[in-house]
Amino acid sequence: MSTNTLTDRLQRARSGVGVSGPGMVPSRLGKKRINARNWTLLAFAAPALFLLVLLNLYPVIYAGIQSVRNGDLIDAGNFVGITNYLNVLTDPSFWTATRFTVIFTLTGVFGSWLIGLGLALLLRTKVPAGGIFKVLLLLPWVVPVVVSATSWNWLVATPQSPLPMLADALGLGNVLFLANPVLAQVTVCVFKVWVSFPFMMMMMSSALASVDVNVYEAAKVDGATSWQAFRHITMPLISRSTYISWILMTIFCVNDFPTIFLLTGGGPVNATTSLVVMAYKTVFLNFQTGPGVAIAFVMTLVLVVISVLLYRQIRKVDVE
Repeated sequence: MSTNTLTDRLQRARSGVGVSGPGMVPSRLGKKRINARNWTLLAFAAPALFLLVLLNLYPVIYAGIQSVRNGDLIDAGNFVGITNYLNVLTDPSFWTATRFTVIFTLTGVFGSWLIGLGLALLLRTKVPAGGIFKVLLLLPWVVPVVVSATSWNWLVATPQSPLPMLADALGLGNVLFLANPVLAQVTVCVFKVWVSFPFMMMMMSSALASVDVNVYEAAKVDGATSWQAFRHITMPLISRSTYISWILMTIFCVNDFPTIFLLTGGGPVNATTSLVVMAYKTVFLNFQTGPGVAIAFVMTLVLVVISVLLYRQIRKVDVE
């Protein structure tokens, strides 16, 4: 084949002319088909996108408008700018609620994670009736929180409840778990760990199931102890799932309204009032919509920052 003939064919191909005559470039035809397909998919997705924006974006915008006004549930009130935010941030009760929210969140996240990880490691071994045992461990998470809160109220709420009677029998005196501020905080935090550890157990079980057993066998051959294998093999390999579970549980704890409200109602003397409970009381009991929504927006901002920080750790794990 001569050089001129090859060059001529290349020129014809670049200009969209085939060997047997002019024709359409396949890439252009493909682009037209892709564009038509995209418009078709967009047409099908448009109703769902519209509903998503309507149900999510509009309430957020409206809440943002309420946070800069001094209205109530009926009247929007007048524009006050960032006054609501300044009042909230300078209110001592806000920082008291923030302090308890931090304690409640840290206890809920790491307490449930430690118990869940320990049970997940236990379930990897040969436990008699392991399937039934796992189902029973899921009950605190499966049972509605209203039922769980009612059960815990029966256990600790009055002097005639089982746990106060047991404490009295042990010589500890009349222990009122929900009347003492410190004991009420401890009770609420323990209750949160109780209802949350099954979720962490499932997350850690799925993470551990993805770890290759051969890695442990190789480490054992090299003389690694069980603790060294757990520290240098198990924890790094499940770190991605761990960070994801921390993000989810942090969101669950900060936004957890029923666990606290059903057990203590935020008392005694606001000792167990978290930010979400404070926002609820401000809006629906005190009828101060602006400050209540401002509290919710501050919570959202903090959650976004925490989620971004933990997500960066997930990205580092993916890169490594």
